[in-house]
Amino acid sequence: MRQRIDIHHHFIPPRYRELVGADAIGRTLVSGRAPPWSPQQSIEAMDRNGVSLAVVSISAPGFQCDEGERAALCSHCNDFAARMRSDYPGRFGSFASLPLPDIEASLREIERACDELAADGIGLLTNYGGRYLGDPMFDPVFEELNRRAATVFVHPTDTPCGCWVGLPAASLEFPFDTTRAIASLLFSGTIGRFPKIRMIFSHAGGTMPFLAGRLARLERRPDYKKMVPEGVKALLQTLYFDTALSAEPSMLNPLLALTTPEHVLFGSDYPYAPEDAMTAAVRALDAMALPNSATNAILAGNALGLLPSLRVQGGT
Repeated sequence: MRQRIDIHHHFIPPRYRELVGADAIGRTLVSGRAPPWSPQQSIEAMDRNGVSLAVVSISAPGFQCDEGERAALCSHCNDFAARMRSDYPGRFGSFASLPLPDIEASLREIERACDELAADGIGLLTNYGGRYLGDPMFDPVFEELNRRAATVFVHPTDTPCGCWVGLPAASLEFPFDTTRAIASLLFSGTIGRFPKIRMIFSHAGGTMPFLAGRLARLERRPDYKKMVPEGVKALLQTLYFDTALSAEPSMLNPLLALTTPEHVLFGSDYPYAPEDAMTAAVRALDAMALPNSATNAILAGNALGLLPSLRVQGGT
């Protein structure tokens, strides 16, 4: 039986739901409602779909709460994830959240989450108050993550640009915001300057597989070229992408034209996407006309390579 590790799996601690608000969580989703969730519900969905382990993260809207509560709520969520890993051995890993845009508090939380809580990686959002990840204000965070050779999972959130067409953000703006974040990281030089960070982007990289060629045309301008001396496509091939809501051939094939199966990881987006999306992703990946070695890498092998601590948790 194939091993499956879900790299894109969310959790909703009760205190998070209370302070951020069910309405704020639900407004971005297709359903319009914050889903019910508990660790046991996750495990039951995983078991029905042959998923052995899930790496949990906080999703959009992040820590949109009173500024004075942000750091404490972030730490609480990271503690909650650590308890899940302890209470359900071998079933959960975690991407620790940061209380950005507070840089000093985020640096302290990186140290605590990595050294005390043994988080498997760090979770970031695509923008914080309209400032994308390539903004120089985030350099101290990336310097520390690079020093630790951390694995970083990037999830989209609400767009600040006001280009709203009345649809849930998860439908259009999430893929576009992931694309903006990658472009920001590329043309700020952040990806090139911090090469030890392994970055995973949600939902097959948004629209990046389709737009990579257009961005590569910017290399004709010296001011852009100096930020991506290795070339846009070469730098994109150093990144990792998950299959959450993107496992069907019309979305996965363009991604595999941009990168290799060794840079693609299985993700479900549960519970923000319902269990039938997890089931559809499992079936779509099993049906892909890929060599078994490539499929196995996407389903679990690449996650174990990026996050070797999962081998201990999963007993592999």
